[in-house]
Amino acid sequence: MKQQADNPESYIAQLPPDRQAPMSRLRETIKAALPAGLVETMSYGMISYGIPHSLYPAGYHANPSEPVPFVSIASQKRHIALYHMGLYMSAELAAWFRDAYPRHARTKLDMAKSCIRFKKMDDIPYDLIDELCGKVTVEAYLAAYVASRGKTGGHDSSQTSS
Repeated sequence: MKQQADNPESYIAQLPPDRQAPMSRLRETIKAALPAGLVETMSYGMISYGIPHSLYPAGYHANPSEPVPFVSIASQKRHIALYHMGLYMSAELAAWFRDAYPRHARTKLDMAKSCIRFKKMDDIPYDLIDELCGKVTVEAYLAAYVASRGKTGGHDSSQTSS
């Protein structure tokens, strides 16, 4: 259910009425919990939070004009999706989340590598999402991202002088 919006408020306003409140609450939960230094943008048709070019000038490897994505949320056809790249990059964080989820939600966890799908709007575990969003610092995530790309300081490590 891709929205054509150039800001988060417009994105949420275009959603069906039953999705507006959960998406607004999810957005506010994430914004309050994320570490300082991330920017809120619209990216790939989603509300996204990423590492700005001021901290990592090279930008996202798939689209260097975009900030490096960290967390995104979207209203899809049958669910609300939360994409947390820290879950993808850290097996330890993913294991913690899988273990904690049943204590915070009544539904079975529906999760891929970085995507958590919420099909029941009244069972989104906002307190767990709050905790998840505060578990990874910008510095730690950026270091993991750079290491995964084989780069340092935004430059190809094969071009770094010794």
